[in-house]
Amino acid sequence: KGRLSKEEIERMVQDAEKFAQEDEQVKQKVQAKNDLESYAYNMKQTVEDDQMKDKISDEERQTILGKCTEVITWLHNNQTAEKDEVEHQKKELEEVCKPIITKMYA
Repeated sequence: KGRLSKEEIERMVQDAEKFAQEDEQVKQKVQAKNDLESYAYNMKQTVEDDQMKDKISDEERQTILGKCTEVITWLHNNQTAEKDEVEHQKKELEEVCKPIITKMYA
């Protein structure tokens, strides 16, 4: 009669739940990558801004630019990186940038 059995319906529901979990994990991973990339580009843009150049030393600017370039390169070379690896990279970048950026706005 073209109807699904109870077992078939149950299997379909289980598959949907499994795929929903996988989709959520992928979504979180993509969001973490986007956050890291956005943060890195924003930091580069901030220290390259003409109005901000006088507020930090060339050495501090190069420190941030170097770390941003390193992180962006890492992202492009590690497309399959897990969320926790990406978050670790962002934390490292923040540890480099925050003290210098705070100094810029002090």
